[in-house]
Amino acid sequence: MTGPLLQVRGVETYYGKIQALRGVDLDVENGEIVALIGANGAGKSTLMMTICGSPRARSGAIRFDGSDITAAPTHQIMRSGIAQAPEGRRIFPRMSVMENLQMGAAVTDMTHFADDLERIFAMFPLLRKRSGQRGGTLSGGEQQMLAIARALMSRPRLLLLDEPSLGLAPIIVRQIFAAIRDLNRKQGLTVFLVEQNAYHALKLAHRGYVMVNGAIAMTGTGAELLAREDVRAAYLEGGHG
Repeated sequence: MTGPLLQVRGVETYYGKIQALRGVDLDVENGEIVALIGANGAGKSTLMMTICGSPRARSGAIRFDGSDITAAPTHQIMRSGIAQAPEGRRIFPRMSVMENLQMGAAVTDMTHFADDLERIFAMFPLLRKRSGQRGGTLSGGEQQMLAIARALMSRPRLLLLDEPSLGLAPIIVRQIFAAIRDLNRKQGLTVFLVEQNAYHALKLAHRGYVMVNGAIAMTGTGAELLAREDVRAAYLEGGHG
């Protein structure tokens, strides 16, 4: 592979006639955690969904591991080594925890299912206890753990996380972010994180991007962005931290 694991160049996305993304350029290198922060409605989730093929980029290019995936169908993108834990978790509420995990593994193949299951249960011990329980009966934090675990069951090279801390208690948020850090450090997993909680995201990330009105407004290391007065004023001291 040459170049970044994920490369976004000049991407523009529309909902009907409304432009949501405006010439977005962004890179995620192999082994990095990269955070995308911004206000509600800035276009963060739209970029995440555009990478996954729904909605489609109207112009620009998205490359993963050197291959152009801009026009690829979503199921093909998921099988190429990308997995997503979407905003709002979107687990299968009527299925058990175990069945949700089986659905995640089925994206690729079930060859390593038993080993992967043990790895997931070691990371999120609560899911082992809840394995026979319906997903819809779990707490919000447990559902978020399940959404991440389900994504990991496909053995992705790139994990897309969309607002993993949304609506969760601070203690659960710390657990979720600690798990993401461990995945990156111990297993070398590359993570692209969309997050409104700028403080947690930038503390965790190697690099970050700030999105304003569908365009990238600034970029830097997580520490550099945390230290910037304009970032602190807009996303930390303004109640987002």
